[in-house]
Amino acid sequence: MSGTKGSGHGSGADDPSDGGGTSVLRQPKAVWATAGASVVAFMGIGLVDPILPSIARGLHATNSQVSLLFTSYFLITAVAMLVTGFVSSRIGGRKTLLAGLALVVVFAALSGMSGSVGELVGFRAGWGLGNALFVSTSLAVIVGAAAGGSAAAILLYESALGLGMACGPLLGAILGDMKWRYPFFGTATLMAIGFLAITAFLKEQPKPAAKTSLLDPLKALGHGGLASTAVAAFFYNYAFFTVLAFTPFVLNMSPYASGGVFFAWGVLLAVFSVIVAPRLQHRFGSLKVLGGSLLLLAADLIVLGYGDHTTAVVCTVLSGAFIGINNTVFTELALGVSEAPRPVASAGYNFVRWFAAAAAPFLAPRIEEWTDIHLPFMVAAAAAVTGAGLVAVRRRALTIGASAPAPRHAGQGAVAVFAD
Repeated sequence: MSGTKGSGHGSGADDPSDGGGTSVLRQPKAVWATAGASVVAFMGIGLVDPILPSIARGLHATNSQVSLLFTSYFLITAVAMLVTGFVSSRIGGRKTLLAGLALVVVFAALSGMSGSVGELVGFRAGWGLGNALFVSTSLAVIVGAAAGGSAAAILLYESALGLGMACGPLLGAILGDMKWRYPFFGTATLMAIGFLAITAFLKEQPKPAAKTSLLDPLKALGHGGLASTAVAAFFYNYAFFTVLAFTPFVLNMSPYASGGVFFAWGVLLAVFSVIVAPRLQHRFGSLKVLGGSLLLLAADLIVLGYGDHTTAVVCTVLSGAFIGINNTVFTELALGVSEAPRPVASAGYNFVRWFAAAAAPFLAPRIEEWTDIHLPFMVAAAAAVTGAGLVAVRRRALTIGASAPAPRHAGQGAVAVFAD
């Protein structure tokens, strides 16, 4: 959130002279250090997916208790959206990055040493705060330090996002197959290396000219278009995180097999958010693409919920495509629909939508306990349809954001999905 026009599809990235002639690979060590740590930060989101059943067995916990690992993580992330911009605009990007990394190292290590599911849930909450501080600042830092302008920096950051989202489940599977605690220790180790690299190579950058207030993101939600985008994204994110947090229990596969499924899911998410979504927007328009993708996600969830095991695997992987499209379009709407500064608008938008990421892992296993294994997916599908309905009903309020030109560099709207 400390980023200004580097986040999303800012004007700096659209400047034809901004791309420069510098190769995206010819970057200062500070950029590579930050990008490498970003990969690990994004890996942490899906890290626990393949080992959720193993954690449940190892800590003698129920599925609903283990799902709280996501709930605590994203609940803190949601609240932190109001805090990270306040912090980074006062202490600077470098110190904010290091503070976030330090928290992740400590709480990831503590997660690996947990003796009960309650301890693990609590430590994941601390991890969420650290990750929010780091991820919300890393894009702005990379843009500020990169050679070749913001276009090269954004492309590098997009690559880090996609690589992290795809490889997180793989790391969880490889280490978790030995012992469920090892992925947490592995993450702590990698983030500690990132901390040392950023300490050594990244110099402090100038602080933003204007300091961000804690209430600025909430005030931004007074705009009808931004509020509509945030509420629609809330329902969409409920569907998204039903897939991410509840499906591993339904598939009930080995860590390796589950890691492979979610690796393929992550690859589709990255490809469709960075490459496919901008092309669809250019051809059909943002609102048509968003509404259609939400309805397709709903249909996918219904088939996933009632299909056999093979069908569930296919639908889980396929959902990554729709999630990738939705992430990109929603974020571009959030960044362009109002006149609020993009970091502030993004903070308010993420504050609302991340509460759904906390709610879905909590509610889906309980709905299964109260009813059957099919209904959680029906509720998620209904949430996706509700999101599509809101987009249709509020079309006029969303037109300003939807009519903005698509990013010249594919995927520039997608990077703010987790960055702001």
